[in-house]
Amino acid sequence: MTAQAPVDVVALGESMVTFLPARPGRLADVPSFDRGIGGAESNVVCALAAAGHTTRWVSRVGADGFGDHLVETIARYGVDTSAVGRDPHRPTGIYFRTADDRDTDAHEVVYYRAGSAASAMAPGSVDEDALASGRILHLSGITPALSADCLALVRHLCARRADRGPLVSFDVNHRPGLWKDDAPADPSVLLDLARGADLVFVGEDEAAAAWGVTGGSDAIRAALPEPETLVVKQGSRGATLHRHGEDPVFQAALKVDVVAPVGAGDAFAAGFLSATLRGLPAAHRLRHGHLMAAAALTVPGDLAPPPARAHADRLAALDDAAWETLRLGPGWTERVPEDTEAEEEVRTP
Repeated sequence: MTAQAPVDVVALGESMVTFLPARPGRLADVPSFDRGIGGAESNVVCALAAAGHTTRWVSRVGADGFGDHLVETIARYGVDTSAVGRDPHRPTGIYFRTADDRDTDAHEVVYYRAGSAASAMAPGSVDEDALASGRILHLSGITPALSADCLALVRHLCARRADRGPLVSFDVNHRPGLWKDDAPADPSVLLDLARGADLVFVGEDEAAAAWGVTGGSDAIRAALPEPETLVVKQGSRGATLHRHGEDPVFQAALKVDVVAPVGAGDAFAAGFLSATLRGLPAAHRLRHGHLMAAAALTVPGDLAPPPARAHADRLAALDDAAWETLRLGPGWTERVPEDTEAEEEVRTP
């Protein structure tokens, strides 16, 4: 392992090759699939790289063709993949999903990730210099569900200590299907991990399902007083930002003509982290999260071209009345003439 050049954001986590149906319907009825990639943490750094930030992905993949595809595809976004290990004994994870909304009963997901290369990540098995090379280290609650070793690794990275280095960002990302009888713990462990982070993203629905915490963002803040920054996602209503020593800030979500309801949470995190790296005000950090989420919602896959930075900055600077009347549709992220007024440039047919 060699010293790694500094970057803006490093993300640790498993990515998998995903097979997306060529048409709607049950998995049993779909005759063919298109190949893509999926991974919460790599989604975040891919989006950040597309938005102009320097990023690195740390993980493990199998010494197989699927591993080659993951590394090559993520690298094409501009992400540094030099710290991704190859495991000759364990495969790269894959999964299949239907085209239906994840929130409907018709949605199916079948994972083939047990015993994957990434599930063998543990303290000492990944490049520690790479993990410490970013201004921000981004983690999620998916990784600790993969194995006892992965849980130990995330515990180590979230432990509060003087020499920790990067700001630790933690997206709770509670996936109930991962926390089964063979999981290394139960989802309550995500609360302990989040308490060690500096910046936490969590949905109201996740806090209720994983920890039994209800009562809105204030109740979640009471359960998570330690992180300097807490972002509570409140679905289609918006998101609330809590920071030590400051009043909570709420920003309404945007109205979006949804093409596919996948990848929005990762995109929101990327937008918020981008604005954080740039030192933007609290309200603008939330708005950039909403804008990046809107980009993901208006394309078929998990990853979307982000809006040009100047375009996003103009939209984030709108007054409240103009912000709340925006409606974004497919193609809205395309570059617009510099002299176009923000209120006009986002109108959809």
